[in-house]
Amino acid sequence: MKLSKQSLFLALILAGGVALAGGATDPDVKARQELMAANGAAMKTLGGMASAKIAFDAAAAEAAKQVLVANAAGTLEVFKNQASDPAAHANASIWTAWDDFAAKASDMGKAAQDLDTTTAEGIAAGLGAIGGTCKACHTAYKAS
Repeated sequence: MKLSKQSLFLALILAGGVALAGGATDPDVKARQELMAANGAAMKTLGGMASAKIAFDAAAAEAAKQVLVANAAGTLEVFKNQASDPAAHANASIWTAWDDFAAKASDMGKAAQDLDTTTAEGIAAGLGAIGGTCKACHTAYKAS
């Protein structure tokens, strides 16, 4: 079976997410860790292209963007249940400030959707907005 670059890229992201989720026992926490690992891999790809550390590839850039868009939309689903797994890094305030948490997930989705993946320069111009939404959410809702 021959995989397209996009399919291979997404498979590698998912495999990396599964490997990183090994310490969690709660399925909700595992799902969160896989989502965050996939986001990290997508941001690494986009950041590499923006900084010319990896060759620009429009299809791979678009695939990474779509991971971010899909995961922003899926964030509320994987966080709907509060978990007490020691491997969790979610602050309990997520569930008491759900509307704000949801708004931050939506902000990330909008920033990702607005990303221009047609050139490395377009990626560089929009990556800060995405990173800013990640930081805003992690600052408010990631436990140390």
